[in-house]
Amino acid sequence: MKRILVTGATGQIGSELTIALRHAYGEANVIAAGHQRRPECDLRESGPYCAMDIRDAEWLEQTVRESRIDTIFHLASVLSVVAEQRPQLAWEINMGGLYKVLETALQFGCAVFFPSSIGAFGPGTPLENTPQVTIQRPNTIYGITKLAGELLCDYYYHRFGVDVRGLRLPGLISYKTLPGGGTTDYAVEIFYAALTEGRYCCFLKPDSRLDMMYMPDAIRAIMMLMEADDEKLIHRNAYNVTAMNFTPEELTVQIRRSIPDFTIEYDIDPTRQAIADSWPRYMDDSAARAEWGWEPHYDLVTTTQEMLAHLAVKLAEPKEDDHAAR
Repeated sequence: MKRILVTGATGQIGSELTIALRHAYGEANVIAAGHQRRPECDLRESGPYCAMDIRDAEWLEQTVRESRIDTIFHLASVLSVVAEQRPQLAWEINMGGLYKVLETALQFGCAVFFPSSIGAFGPGTPLENTPQVTIQRPNTIYGITKLAGELLCDYYYHRFGVDVRGLRLPGLISYKTLPGGGTTDYAVEIFYAALTEGRYCCFLKPDSRLDMMYMPDAIRAIMMLMEADDEKLIHRNAYNVTAMNFTPEELTVQIRRSIPDFTIEYDIDPTRQAIADSWPRYMDDSAARAEWGWEPHYDLVTTTQEMLAHLAVKLAEPKEDDHAAR
């Protein structure tokens, strides 16, 4: 990787992956592209940024050609809950955007990273120790686009030789960027609520168990896969990766170790609960471990400690708008 384009760079993954890639490959060599005209200052100040619509094939081709891009991290996506509200938009962006990225990669010889999700499984999938290769019959538009995306990436590799690699990511936890409409958002929201309100109202049932990962592990997994020896990759695309699994009740217990008076109540969102019930409780990620050395660094205890410590500092800092007003 010498010249990199990150689509969806203002999202939960993209905002952190972009910075990590700039540290690794040079600030000027990583172009961030997102839908926001004015993103967070870290993205603006650490390297080149441009506003874009992933559905604009002409813009994509021009950017890749003029910037001599050799690797595209394609993160632009509509997430699970928003996708159910706007399924046509989800198809246009999640599938139409990926198709344009793959066609551009084929034309200019780029490698591509594509993030799939636990949403690519479905009610018929084994929920515990979910295999790398198993039945996948998702019943949400988000899951359908992720499964179709996995298959399309495989097709472009086998048919045209495009170096496409990807991960099935679990729910992601980050203190830097708020999530954007996913089913596992509670696992981030709860930390903000614990520190600011001392209480939280959860939209999932207390015993809803889901795979999760702390964002530094996710960023490391993405970069490890893209740097892995091509000859050692058997599956190449849609690798299961995970770090921990827990329920809202178990997360609450951990938070109370630091904030004893923290309370939680439940107001179940039927849409999100139905989605969560169709997703694995934990995946078998042995293929990723065997083929490119994947191993997580964070568990529930260390993630909770890190989230509370970093968020306490973040919430005490003045907002960017506060500086502008002075």
